[in-house]
Amino acid sequence: MRCLLPLLSVFSGLFLSTSVSALTLKDAEALWQQHSRELQLADSALAGAVADLQVADRRPNPDLALNVASISPQSGLGSGYLKDKRMDSILRIEQVIERGGKRELRVRSASARLAAAGLEREDVKCQQRAELRRAYFDLLLAQEKHSQAGAAAELYERSLQAANLRLKAGDVAPVDVARLAVDKARADNEARQAQGELEQLREDLAYLIGRESEAQMLVASDPWPAVLGGDLPMPRLEQRPDLRASNQRLSAAEAERDLARALKTRDVSIGVQMEHNLQNAPTNSYGVGISIPLLVWHAHEGEIARAESELGSARLHYAKQQAQALGQVAQARSALLAARDRLQRLTGGMLLDAERVAKAAELAYAKGAMNLMDLLDAGRTLRQVRIEAATAQADYAKARSDWELQAEYVNEQDNKEKTTP
Repeated sequence: MRCLLPLLSVFSGLFLSTSVSALTLKDAEALWQQHSRELQLADSALAGAVADLQVADRRPNPDLALNVASISPQSGLGSGYLKDKRMDSILRIEQVIERGGKRELRVRSASARLAAAGLEREDVKCQQRAELRRAYFDLLLAQEKHSQAGAAAELYERSLQAANLRLKAGDVAPVDVARLAVDKARADNEARQAQGELEQLREDLAYLIGRESEAQMLVASDPWPAVLGGDLPMPRLEQRPDLRASNQRLSAAEAERDLARALKTRDVSIGVQMEHNLQNAPTNSYGVGISIPLLVWHAHEGEIARAESELGSARLHYAKQQAQALGQVAQARSALLAARDRLQRLTGGMLLDAERVAKAAELAYAKGAMNLMDLLDAGRTLRQVRIEAATAQADYAKARSDWELQAEYVNEQDNKEKTTP
């Protein structure tokens, strides 16, 4: 954009003893991939889901028990080594046999939750990447606002100095000098506000890329993205990672509902034991046993009702996300079209008109046909239009980025499905 000043002039006077660090959007995304805390949290959740699958695929461990019995309080244990004591010892091992396909249902639920965690990581990646790009374009806009505000403050400073000289010579009225001083104070305040906004947006971007210690040296160096024409085809909603993750959560809830119902199919415990008897003549005996839980006080109705409720919630959540996704895509498309139209009107019409008016005012002032205050008004109008154009550039850049990321992640999911055997 023609009103964008060189980066060196944008930040002149802002850093006294530090150097700037020019950062392209591509470099910012590479740093974000390495240092994003949100992605790291999503990776942790994914690792937890992998562990859950390992747990779900395991059979119950057997129980080993060693008991002693037939201990007489009258005769006592007797003398000698432990093996010669007057007591019976029983060694028993017992294994629970799951029935009703409980292990398979656990694996099915955990597999669905693992797939959901992977897709949710992709959704976090998409959202955080969009956040990064918005932060980058916000910083680019703040740099231009800071440049415009600094130039305005400097212009008013020079104009006020010149007006004070003319006041001493009697060429200007005191009221005009007072008005100019008020405008200069306002320009100084706007410049300070722009600097504060710039520093805050640097901090925001630095957090996303893991460069907090270098925040005040960051400079967004990319130009504004070009305006693209043509139609905007709607992406396929069913391939969005958030919708696919929600669908996997629904599958997990269905498996957990079936698992709760399978609790009615009673597991059995089978055990074998060896008994060493020392009460009379030492003898060894063996035995087997089976135990079955009795569904006397309940038949797991609460667990089944809870699972049914969670399944219903999962279905509602999936339907809600489908409706929200449709609205988000439509809103993103509308926002991009509106931002494109506004940007084209500003850069193609209003900005050119404001530049022509400012040039005409400069020429008129040089010939003595316009006073200083009118010249400053024309310059103020030009700066306001330039800031509006830069804001429109930022709005378009963010809207375009949001739209492209939706299509990009849909295409990524399609490619993954094609390459998965």
